Amino acid sequence: MIANAPMAAGQQFTDVVNAAKAYIAAAKVAAADGLTWVEFGELLVGLLRLAMQTVDVLNVPGEQKKAVVMEAAAALFDALADKAIPTIAWPIWMLVRPSVRSLVLALASGAVEQILPMLRGA
Repeated sequence: MIANAPMAAGQQFTDVVNAAKAYIAAAKVAAADGLTWVEFGELLVGLLRLAMQTVDVLNVPGEQKKAVVMEAAAALFDALADKAIPTIAWPIWMLVRPSVRSLVLALASGAVEQILPMLRGA
């Protein structure tokens, strides 16, 4: 799985900022030769799980925890989404990228609500 190395890199940290940075850096290395949207989705879910585990112990309201997780998801999109686009589609991608980013973040927001009970039950 493409998310194994990034997950191992991120789990070395107890704070969400450094964990997300390490995860994204390792994900960039894993995606150096390109990325499929399925692999991007796997990386996104892995980052969401890692970030949620890290922020779940913080003593802040749930909305703030979710905002931190969503910032990590946005950083992953900004760092890796371009690697999932074939060169021939690049001009179209530049036009639709903001809409796709909004869609991916909306999906990630919904995924947070589904992943949280699984993490707390584990």
